[in-house]
Amino acid sequence: MAVKYDEDEKIEVSLTSMMDCIFLMLIFFLVSSQLKKVEKEVPLELPTANVTRSVKATADLIKVSVTAKGELYVNSKPVGAAGLRAALTAARAENPDRRIRLDGDVYAPFRSIVQVLDTCQQEGLVVVGIHTADGLPK
Repeated sequence: MAVKYDEDEKIEVSLTSMMDCIFLMLIFFLVSSQLKKVEKEVPLELPTANVTRSVKATADLIKVSVTAKGELYVNSKPVGAAGLRAALTAARAENPDRRIRLDGDVYAPFRSIVQVLDTCQQEGLVVVGIHTADGLPK
């Protein structure tokens, strides 16, 4: 059966549903691109070690970095001594068996390394690993 249109009615294409789909796709791509933020690495020259054991990093691993100037970073975010204590206190509250990885520059002041280890000990976080570069000849 043929549909008859009056000559006064103009045929229109509704773009509303197509615009809704485009808008939803735009939101999806924006949200999905923000879910996984790339963590900025702290530029460090790690000390070498001849005897190392490689351990897989887990999602709940906390990386504490000490630069050559003695600056402290927790998961690539700059913190001071108070910020380090606050971050480790919060980490222990979430999981008392949380693992800490200490990334110390080869020229980092030893007092900064001791400060990090001391703070971990005071907070009851005893699973602390020291990240080194592989010193074995290849």
